[in-house]
Amino acid sequence: MADHDRPGARIELSGWGWRHAGRESPALRGVDLVVEPGERVLLLGPSGAGKSTLLHALAGLTGEEGALTGDEEGVLLVDGRPPRRGRGTAGLVGQDPEAQLVMARAGDDVAFGPENLGVDPAQIWPRVTEALADVGFPYGLRHPTAALSGGEKQRLAIAGVLAMRPRLLLLDEPTANLDPAGAALVREVLARLPARTGATMVLVEHRVADVVDLVDRVVVLEPGGGVVADGDPRTVFADHGRALAEQGVWVPGHDPAPRPDPAPGGEVLLEASGVALRTPRGAGTRAAPPRTVLEGVDAGVRAGTATALTGPNGAGKSTLLTALAGLSRPYRGAVLPAGPLARADRRPLARWPARRLVRHVGTVFQHAEDQFVTGTVRDELRFAPRRAGAGETETEARVDELLERLGLTRLADVHPYTLSGGEKRRLSVATALSSGPSHAPDVLVLDEPTFGQDTRTWTELVELLGALRSQGCAIVLATHDDLLLRHLADDRVHVAGGRALVESPALVRGGFRGRP
Repeated sequence: MADHDRPGARIELSGWGWRHAGRESPALRGVDLVVEPGERVLLLGPSGAGKSTLLHALAGLTGEEGALTGDEEGVLLVDGRPPRRGRGTAGLVGQDPEAQLVMARAGDDVAFGPENLGVDPAQIWPRVTEALADVGFPYGLRHPTAALSGGEKQRLAIAGVLAMRPRLLLLDEPTANLDPAGAALVREVLARLPARTGATMVLVEHRVADVVDLVDRVVVLEPGGGVVADGDPRTVFADHGRALAEQGVWVPGHDPAPRPDPAPGGEVLLEASGVALRTPRGAGTRAAPPRTVLEGVDAGVRAGTATALTGPNGAGKSTLLTALAGLSRPYRGAVLPAGPLARADRRPLARWPARRLVRHVGTVFQHAEDQFVTGTVRDELRFAPRRAGAGETETEARVDELLERLGLTRLADVHPYTLSGGEKRRLSVATALSSGPSHAPDVLVLDEPTFGQDTRTWTELVELLGALRSQGCAIVLATHDDLLLRHLADDRVHVAGGRALVESPALVRGGFRGRP
């Protein structure tokens, strides 16, 4: 049977709910929903509404033998049976591509799914080649997965699911880590899927305006509850648009309007001089040799400003951020402290002792889990101010403020690893802000700080960063978020083609300067 002749899967939920292990409140409760074969559904709701949980349940990843443990109520069926019994029916693209890549080489990783489903070997590699072309993967089949950027890993994860030809396609913010061109390419693939495969599709995406034309139905969930709106996009947004926007849903035409404090500007704090950066050396005898990512970067980061790094996936934005944070040593050149920062230590930043570096330069990694060090959300926020010497009263006041502003109060006593992708991102940014104004770092470096946020938490993050900038902190961030760029970025640097090129006239007077 050809792929387009196979019907999509049918989804049925009746009074369904799920409570994660260790949580007092349910993620979802009383969900009644039917999705017919071949329908394309956009799943909406504010952060913490249980969207990712529902996708994982549909993929068969919840329950005693699943990746997520907890208590279930009601009925959830895919093609009339529990999802975990429908091997090969569903394909899930999760928020974290790192968790989905299992092989050392790109082609092998995409082939992994079809091989495990018992696909005819003669069909596997044509599927792999087609899927990689569909997502615009820029490298060959033998390219090492460890050498990929976050966005490139996301493309590879999508290709791996497409090669499986699932009848139920589950997508959890599939374009969140992609540059605009890559995101547009993935949307084109999704637009072609109904005619090519007939698969049922359930999509979670905060960029609602970009994907609304890809779906024929919108379903809105409320935190801890069930379905509060269900229908075609035009009707749902006409009838519920204002109320959904007030709840934090990214409704087209209702973009948030944060009011960050103005940027005062100030002295240069960091200077990159003739910096060249390479990928790290891989492990094993077949590992790809290091390759040069950026050459000839001359840069200055100024106090009281926000500098944004933009550019395509794989161009070296995260690599440059890591060097500016003092966490990696350039292949050539150096990142040097300047002005007030040089009074702490005049050596290149990569040679600073860890204790001194963390006091003056804060970092928010692309993968939030990389920086969690305690067992609860509250303790995670207490960690930095206590190390900085803040008193108990000051620490608790700051922690409570951040928990409230970023919608984490109800999660204060849970383990950080059990949070959703958007919640982890908020916590990772909050930990960098938790020291408070009197103990804040001189420079804050952030990689995609607004990933996975609803409009309310997005606004809070922007305004918190704006407040830190107004106090003289230099903020450097890598992002594909155009709205964040419009509201926060004072200076911009476009990273592409091995160069970091100025896009802001202000930078000629003391910011980044890219060599042509």
